[in-house]
Amino acid sequence: MGKRETVFCSMKAGVVSLLAFILATLTLGSCSPGNSSAGPPRPNIIVILSDDIGYSDIGSYGSEIGTPNLDRLAAGGIRFTHFYNTARCSPSRASLLTGLYPHQAAMGHLATRPLWDEPGYLDDLNRNSATIAEVLRDAGYATYMTGKWHLYGMKASVLPDETDTDTTNWPLQRGFDRFFGHLSGSCSYWDPFTLLSGNRYITPGEGFYYTDAISDTAVKFIREHPDGKPFFFYVAYYAAHWPLHAPEEEIEKYDGVYDIGWDSLRSERFRKQKELGVVTPANRLSERTESIIPWDDEPMKEWQSRRMETYAAMIDIMDQGIGRIIAALEETGQLDNTIILYMQDNGGCAEPVLTNRMAKPLTEEQKVLKPYPPDHILTVRKPEYTRDGRFIRSGRGVMAGPADTWVAYGEEWANASNTPFRLYKSYVHEGGIATPLIVHWPSGLKKTGAIVDEPGHLIDIMPTCLELAGVNYPGKFNGATATPPEGLSLLPAFEGKKLDREFLFWEHEGNRAIRMGKWKLVQQLPEPMHFKPDDEKRWELYDLEKDPSETEDLAPRYPQRVKEMAARWEKEALRLGAKPWPWDHNPN
Repeated sequence: MGKRETVFCSMKAGVVSLLAFILATLTLGSCSPGNSSAGPPRPNIIVILSDDIGYSDIGSYGSEIGTPNLDRLAAGGIRFTHFYNTARCSPSRASLLTGLYPHQAAMGHLATRPLWDEPGYLDDLNRNSATIAEVLRDAGYATYMTGKWHLYGMKASVLPDETDTDTTNWPLQRGFDRFFGHLSGSCSYWDPFTLLSGNRYITPGEGFYYTDAISDTAVKFIREHPDGKPFFFYVAYYAAHWPLHAPEEEIEKYDGVYDIGWDSLRSERFRKQKELGVVTPANRLSERTESIIPWDDEPMKEWQSRRMETYAAMIDIMDQGIGRIIAALEETGQLDNTIILYMQDNGGCAEPVLTNRMAKPLTEEQKVLKPYPPDHILTVRKPEYTRDGRFIRSGRGVMAGPADTWVAYGEEWANASNTPFRLYKSYVHEGGIATPLIVHWPSGLKKTGAIVDEPGHLIDIMPTCLELAGVNYPGKFNGATATPPEGLSLLPAFEGKKLDREFLFWEHEGNRAIRMGKWKLVQQLPEPMHFKPDDEKRWELYDLEKDPSETEDLAPRYPQRVKEMAARWEKEALRLGAKPWPWDHNPN
């Protein structure tokens, strides 16, 4: 870890004095009137995380999808073009909230159904790491959350009985004062599995749509927030994770937009990205994945277009909700001294999700309505029937959107989502780990509309929030020595300064990478979670300054660099808990 040469010492070191906090706040340009004689008030902090959305899927990063509110934040703030997540849902959430690499927080794979007993892969957020909410609540912040949690090691299919459920790692027990959202990974947008209000399971009401519920509850919490106290708000949208669900009127807005197909869409987005400056002249548009056929050869164009139309509608609805959150901040006079950070948990998702076979006509039995009571708590994430009794359909040909469908948008459109990069969610090539980062803070940013090319990572969000609040990371937590954050505060990068960082690290399902300066060493396993000795020879090396899209493998040209970086990856993997891998212990 490097040290920032400002009034702040390293967060691992000492105590930040009151004078230092005031000077640092002034340095960042905060000029809001204080509510204390000690100086300006600490800023409110809103972290917005979306789900399974690719690098090019919002307007300010090249998309045709309507995201005017995110675009407004980008125009009035700054955009990062080399910001990273961890390639998967639960690991990214663990890194964001703790400032640690996911294995350090015991979230090396996925908080759905823990399979292993290695410390880095318990897949239930450990107690040696503090969350942002826990630290900031102790420092006087109100702490709120709406949306997807996915840091609790529960089974994916069966809901535990409420009477004997261990709530230790539920949001209210990990630092949040108020919570509305769901615990699990995937669910219906019309009827979410593990939907909670606080610590209580609830059912959706009439007219419920999950994205709107997340946004509207966030607005409610903001409006009910007491004066004179700063807040930290984590808005963890489920959009645009599969299944593809959206109201018909929102889907109709994109009718015909995607009839051009994925090839033309990628080319058009890449052209726009160059105009916006979110890719450099050195970027090349990566080749279409070999498994994807040309659009002209696609036999089911109407179905394919509908999938992407629905996906676009889901992102549009999320953006509308972000607009309502901004409006609530304006109405309550809090927008100027609120820093908003928007990012995504992984790249576009290529998982087929029940669409690798043709849909079958409904049987006579499936045509019979089988509703269940409005107060019935779901016990499975994907029930056979909707709450009003319709059989839930899946397969190629099922038109996305309604509650009785369960499909994803597939590899074809995921390839377009991740323009100009290669690969997808779960892989640690740029297509799996690159995310926009938009930072908006009217009273704190000196320069707006800027593009920041300094590399950053979700591990940096915790240190950034603590520095904004003038708070040190605790030396002790839950009665044990706390694992200090691996990340760096991004505040210097807000002002165009370099971060003193030696490396960034990734591992997921055996896919692995390390970035050191402009160099990135990366590997894709042929079969996830099945590492073989020959895979040690599969390293690829890229110069990200000259080739940000990873199109020219330099490993054969620089074998010594590969050897040195591979040795460093191995060293960090052991230190961070990514190794030993637990795959041999997989009971399946």
